[in-house]
Amino acid sequence: MSLSLLIAIILVLAIVGFVLGRQRALASAGGESRDLHSLPVYYGSNVLLSVLVPALAFIIVALVATPIYIESHVSGMISEADVAEGSNRGLVMAEVRRVAEGLENAVAIGAIPDDLARDTAADPAAITQSLRDAGQVLTGDVTASILNAAQAYRASSDTLHVVLVVVAIVLALAGLAYGYLRTDKDFRARNVVEKVIKALLITAASVAILTTIGIILSLIFNTIEFFRIYPFTEFFFGLTWSPSFSGRGGLSELGILPLLWGTLYISFIALAVAVPIGLFAAVYLSEYASPKVRAIAKPALEVLAGIPTIVYGLFALLTIGPMLMAVFGRDGLGWMGGASSVMTAGLVMGIMLIPFVSSLSDDIINAVPQAMRDGSLGLGATKSETVKQVILPAALPGIVGAVLLAASRAIGETMIVVMGAGAAARLSLNPFEAMTTVTAKIVSQLTGDSDFSSPEALVAFALGMSLFVITLGMNFLALHIVQKYREQYD
Repeated sequence: MSLSLLIAIILVLAIVGFVLGRQRALASAGGESRDLHSLPVYYGSNVLLSVLVPALAFIIVALVATPIYIESHVSGMISEADVAEGSNRGLVMAEVRRVAEGLENAVAIGAIPDDLARDTAADPAAITQSLRDAGQVLTGDVTASILNAAQAYRASSDTLHVVLVVVAIVLALAGLAYGYLRTDKDFRARNVVEKVIKALLITAASVAILTTIGIILSLIFNTIEFFRIYPFTEFFFGLTWSPSFSGRGGLSELGILPLLWGTLYISFIALAVAVPIGLFAAVYLSEYASPKVRAIAKPALEVLAGIPTIVYGLFALLTIGPMLMAVFGRDGLGWMGGASSVMTAGLVMGIMLIPFVSSLSDDIINAVPQAMRDGSLGLGATKSETVKQVILPAALPGIVGAVLLAASRAIGETMIVVMGAGAAARLSLNPFEAMTTVTAKIVSQLTGDSDFSSPEALVAFALGMSLFVITLGMNFLALHIVQKYREQYD
């Protein structure tokens, strides 16, 4: 039984419970809803929640715990020879999962009989050929230990899936019976339902916090592991970025300074483009544009915020880069050696940030009380003088906060940098040279089947932690500026 069908069954039981609970409550009061402690809908909702909450909670916990249990159980079946050849048990487990998935798909389409797929004495070479004939992508030939582990993985998954289905349905039925039997006209259904809803709201609010904590902990642990095998002084003060996956990091130079320079340089150019244009657009839309123009121009400007960053990357690669080459390239001023450069990525990223700056600034400017405008105009100031000397100073703290938030967005951008700025890690003041950023190198270091015990792979977590600290600090600075210097108007 598929997971979607299981959830559908639970939802049907919950709806049936809602109807039965409501009817039982009315029947216990002789059909008079005025004799009930709560409204009839609360009695039905109580039974519905009694069905949904335990069943769905069990499904969520089982979906999280089942893969962990299976991998811990199957991991011991992998031979040391396979681990030595793959250089990492995690990579070998990924191959085991691929083989198990391939066996499942091959059995489903009839390429391999189910009894052969479960036969522990099956020929690994024949299974390998059958899986490839069925279209399964494998990194190499399937060995006997990997095949046995994949068969155990598949068998355990099937068994635990059956257990999940049975237990979830039993919990749903038990919840239906419990909620139905406790339904009575004197039962405080509203109090119970509101407590359950409050608990669900608290749980939902906790998801973001727990997710953030999980991300931070994963970064911290892997960063600590990286600094155990690579000196932190060379990482933070090194002037060269030259990873080499030969020799497990012995030949690598992993200095972060060239990457930080490229990140800040590109972000500075992007802000130099986005802040003036975005701020002027916000002033025009909030102070000068007519309602008809504003109704058209503001949504049109904010369309830029909905364009995927990969599209901006293609725009940088195919349009902005060649345009700059025509002016600053070999046929022009001779400053630019290729279409990929800091200027290319910075200009396109600045275009991407324009709606971000303009929208936030527009909201901040509109928040300035109309009485301040009227007072300035009443004293004889012109429209432009009112904007320059009254409105912008009043909105300045919020605008500064918006700029810092835009800077955080620019620092974390990846696709535009990958496609527009190049991949060279260098310290240079020339904006027409190719450079790279921290985010681009995080992607490159984790691309492919890397050995996650090597410095070249673990350095991605150190880079991510450094970037996280920088952007977090900028966000805190923006919030501090907004909260400390914002003027309160009555």
